[in-house]
Amino acid sequence: MSIVSANASAMDGIYRHQRHIYDLTRRYYLLGRNDLIAALQPPPGGTVLEIGCGTARNLTLTARRYPDAQLFGLDISAEMLKSAEAMVSKTGMGDRIRLAQGDATSFKADEIFGVPGFDRVFLSYSLSMIPGWQAALEQALHAVAPGGELHVVDFGQQSALPKWFGKALKTWLARFHVTPRQNLEAAMAALAGTHQAHLTFSPVYRDYARIGMIRLS
Repeated sequence: MSIVSANASAMDGIYRHQRHIYDLTRRYYLLGRNDLIAALQPPPGGTVLEIGCGTARNLTLTARRYPDAQLFGLDISAEMLKSAEAMVSKTGMGDRIRLAQGDATSFKADEIFGVPGFDRVFLSYSLSMIPGWQAALEQALHAVAPGGELHVVDFGQQSALPKWFGKALKTWLARFHVTPRQNLEAAMAALAGTHQAHLTFSPVYRDYARIGMIRLS
């Protein structure tokens, strides 16, 4: 079994049942997702790609907020894509949201979606679940069109919260194969430097989460 197939099988195993309650439970601790969506601000008629789109919760909210945008979602889990397809169908956005299965570390957007580059690409609490998260981050930036932006939100290190809280959170997240990326800012800074791009990065909610953006010139 290839690494890609193994990762897909692992994600399917995790989400085969969880996908049915995912949005209901995650709304209480995946903080910053709505902040990211508000910051996207794609140009009129722009294209937006979410890598690790899960149930399509973020995509449908983005579609409502930016009615002129065309949305695309990529996920490695066939099980999660079942929920995503149901969500897109339920909201009647099948003409604006396209979904596909793919590996965040090695996908080719042009081959999958017929789009060489997107005005906005974002990852919402997905890097903490991807073993090759740095490769996924680099691949995401490659999918951004000139002048476009890459947006990321994920778990922080809870540095401004009680130590017991951060320790308990990380222990609990590990049960779901989630690992907050301590070096996320450094990785994004290195990518921005390589591409001579502009980086903004900040902790939010007392460093419960961290939000970063790379803008290409």
